[in-house]
Amino acid sequence: VQLQASGGGVVQPGGSLRLSCVASEFSRNYYAIGWFRQAPGKEREGVSCITLSDGRTWYNPSVKGRFTISKDNVMNTVYLQMNSLKREDTAIYYCATSCSGLPDDSWGQGTLVTVSS
Repeated sequence: VQLQASGGGVVQPGGSLRLSCVASEFSRNYYAIGWFRQAPGKEREGVSCITLSDGRTWYNPSVKGRFTISKDNVMNTVYLQMNSLKREDTAIYYCATSCSGLPDDSWGQGTLVTVSS
């Protein structure tokens, strides 16, 4: 499966962005799509995840209440709506075919989110 992430950009603190992760297919070979991010000088961390079968979600506590993950099974797309963005949300955001972010997962190419005034 191939993933393509998009939707990043430059936004002021308090602003919003919506990221998209388009999969070539929603396969039974994987059960979820996760969003991850890596800020400069920091390790990659999980941001949010959604199971494809029943839409169960998980959020990093640092984004809970501000970010919303959703899916469109018809469009094979997972979205990450990011509201009330903070400077510390600045990172490259990636999507992958699991909630764990394992090396063997399929990964999108990453999309840069910059929160700056």
